[in-house]
Amino acid sequence: MASTDNPSTVTASINYYVPPDNGVRAYVNVNSDPITGERGRNFDLAPRDMVIENVRGKEDEYTLDKVGFQYHRSPAKHTSFLNDEEIKAEYYPETIELYKKLTGASKVVIFDHTIRRHRPGQADSSPDKRQPVAQAHVDQTTKASIARVHRHLPAEEAPELLKKRFQIINLWRPISVPALEWPLALCDYRSVVPEKDALPVALVYPDREGETYGVVHNPNHKWKYLRGMTPEEVVLIKCFDSIQDGSVAVFTPHTGFEDPSTPPDAPLRESIEIRALVFYD
Repeated sequence: MASTDNPSTVTASINYYVPPDNGVRAYVNVNSDPITGERGRNFDLAPRDMVIENVRGKEDEYTLDKVGFQYHRSPAKHTSFLNDEEIKAEYYPETIELYKKLTGASKVVIFDHTIRRHRPGQADSSPDKRQPVAQAHVDQTTKASIARVHRHLPAEEAPELLKKRFQIINLWRPISVPALEWPLALCDYRSVVPEKDALPVALVYPDREGETYGVVHNPNHKWKYLRGMTPEEVVLIKCFDSIQDGSVAVFTPHTGFEDPSTPPDAPLRESIEIRALVFYD
């Protein structure tokens, strides 16, 4: 029997998307209602028990192009993550260098970051109160990824950059304490059927609209996690790749989940995810 200190697998609930009826386009509001704590949406979520493999000790088997995600040990120089301006001035530059080192990219443009501090009972109603995401999703569709290039790069640069390979990759890192509580699960792209499993969902902001993929249940999904990820460890999460000929992973479904092996006294999860456009010559 596997040790409960570091189980080889756990069975946990993954929230999958159930598409709206009659082919209506799915949507969700980014900010939750401050009174109800709910985010307006027109689709349902259905929990499914899935086996999630702990890849601790096998991290090197998982690479961005093979499965859509990649783990790496790289302690950060910036460790407080309390002030957005300090994060941009200190953590962004070191993270850009880490992206380039791990991917071979020629240009990396960070377009935002999100800090999540799990606070049970707190509504996810504003950027400073973001909670772990508890549904299987991908941050951008192809349409939204191309729109990101136009939004974040000068108009004279975007057309040339779009002629070459580009990606959107998140870099996720625990803050302060190991992520034993509400860890991050990632789905091996090789087990995904994109045309069936990925549901486009309009992401409605107060001033604009984005588009993500909600992930529809497929019993063949192979979920992975690195149990007890420390602040010295990161995971790169591919959300988009312009190469879509079947030769590489295009995206990675991911979600936070309640791990049944979490120690009862584990500290609440805190994490930061950087989101970046990644370009190649």
